[in-house]
Amino acid sequence: RRVLFRSGCGDGRIVLAAASRFGARGLGVDLDGDLIARAQAQAQWQGLTDRTRFSAQDLFELDLRPATVLMLYLSVEINLKLRPRMLAELRPGSRIVSNRFDMADVWRPERTIEVVGTPVHLWRVPPRA
Repeated sequence: RRVLFRSGCGDGRIVLAAASRFGARGLGVDLDGDLIARAQAQAQWQGLTDRTRFSAQDLFELDLRPATVLMLYLSVEINLKLRPRMLAELRPGSRIVSNRFDMADVWRPERTIEVVGTPVHLWRVPPRA
């Protein structure tokens, strides 16, 4: 069962697309309440309220443990600040995908592709020692 958490979700389009196209369950988080309201309205309009939730909150207060995929659209600095929590809370094998921003030389992505001229990076949480 895929559970997508989207930080910096904006208007929710990625969470909604994952729910619609792939049957994922998703939680979108953003600090901007107006964008969250738009995402909730789109979920209602698309009939996806049973598969999606949106919350105006600080991602550093979010419990990451239920996520199997964490989608980020944050700066390099915030990605790096979040990295210890990702490694501690996400299960081994969970995927982390970042639109545009990587994690510098601290954690090199497993794979990077370009989508419409924008890099998209993939990491997997390694097994715990």
